[in-house]
Amino acid sequence: MFPPATYRSRRRTLVEHERPDSGLVLLLGNRRSPRNYVDNPHPFRQDGTFLYYFGLDRPDLYGLINLDAGASTLYGEEATLDDVVWEGEQTALREDAAAVGIDTVDPPSALDARIAQARQQGRPVHVLPPYRDEHRLRLETLLGRPHTQLDDAVSEPLIRAVVRQRSVKSSEEVAEIETALERTAQAHACAQERAIPGASEQEIVGAMTGLLTTEGSTFSFTPTCSVRGEVLHNHSYPNTLEEGDLLLVDAGATSPCHYAGDVTRVTPVGGGFTPQQRAIYDAVLSAQTAAINAVAPDVPFIEIHKHAARTLTEHLIDLGLMQGAADEAVAAGAHALFFPHGLGHMMGLDVHDMESLGETFVGYAEDQTRPDQFGLHTLRLGRPLRPGFVITVEPGCYFIPPLIKQWREERRHERFINYERVEDFLGFGGIRIEDDMLVTEDGARILGPDIPKAPGEVADRAGSSRAA
Repeated sequence: MFPPATYRSRRRTLVEHERPDSGLVLLLGNRRSPRNYVDNPHPFRQDGTFLYYFGLDRPDLYGLINLDAGASTLYGEEATLDDVVWEGEQTALREDAAAVGIDTVDPPSALDARIAQARQQGRPVHVLPPYRDEHRLRLETLLGRPHTQLDDAVSEPLIRAVVRQRSVKSSEEVAEIETALERTAQAHACAQERAIPGASEQEIVGAMTGLLTTEGSTFSFTPTCSVRGEVLHNHSYPNTLEEGDLLLVDAGATSPCHYAGDVTRVTPVGGGFTPQQRAIYDAVLSAQTAAINAVAPDVPFIEIHKHAARTLTEHLIDLGLMQGAADEAVAAGAHALFFPHGLGHMMGLDVHDMESLGETFVGYAEDQTRPDQFGLHTLRLGRPLRPGFVITVEPGCYFIPPLIKQWREERRHERFINYERVEDFLGFGGIRIEDDMLVTEDGARILGPDIPKAPGEVADRAGSSRAA
């Protein structure tokens, strides 16, 4: 948790500078999510925007900000004796509230009366898009609207105000992200050292989980750890590593204040790339390097995405997988057979920062139209970059058999794609390389400790736990 002044300042900035309108801002904290019954919940994760303004990582809380008076109120229940018996003594809610600069604490029942009064007075009640069913049900009661009409109650001015504020990271936020990345680096080293024939994906995930638990951390999202790198978000771990496989690990850790890390590395199992693997690895690394060098204030990220795509395409042309002019191929979208996702996204308290508020609000300026071309349509971030943005840069190259089969049958982009040559790469899998960056006043820098990605360093680290 940051000092009380941090949270007071954030709420004051929302009221005085970002000010979405008059009225009340209602922020809903999360509840525990049961696995299969109420007393057996998943690990608790607080809502990112609630954490940003109210800082408290405990369930069943509500925050209210009066835009006209500038005052904030926290709503929640104090722990009961039954809670203490089962979960131990807990800090009083008023003490927690004071720690984030709030003096007024009321029970949830008082919130119902406060919102009802505001509605009777015709005062706006600003809410963000609910992404959990219990939020929808609670808002249905508070706002007097059927849950089917709640989308109309969402406040676009509040969404835009929150996005403007949360997008620019303070120095203390950047320090938290750096801490998350220190833990992320440890987790990746743990995985690379275990990339040996005979190891299983689940053993590697288990080792990373144990390491993060020892550090008092968790994953910031469900990790991908797979020799099936062509499956972009592969969250199952059934495979045993074999000599010649490529192990793709996309994983990040959390900081004490719940900020995220998000890094991807690919390791050759057994310690050596085949010539084919090295060629694709070099292509992806070259695309990432080109993108990293292009990150700077005022540069639209969509143009950096296209720059990375052209760099990748030039390499694929050299390998005989594509043909023609790289600029024309990328403009047509032919490269998306191999690179079907966006180059990156915002990162902060959420690994895909603020995504619950709407990707278009977060990732695109008001004068931008989100593209609908295959591959480019999944680009979460296209807006001009600003100092203080924290972003990921993660190009990839994949050989996805069903996608290749469909495009070849449709003869899609055959002017630019050499399908005969692509057949030689079926079964290759995929490669993605990802780092997290801070946009600065005069450029950008990669955050966190160095996590090896040069081919020789990656090969040397592969299976190093066995050598030790």
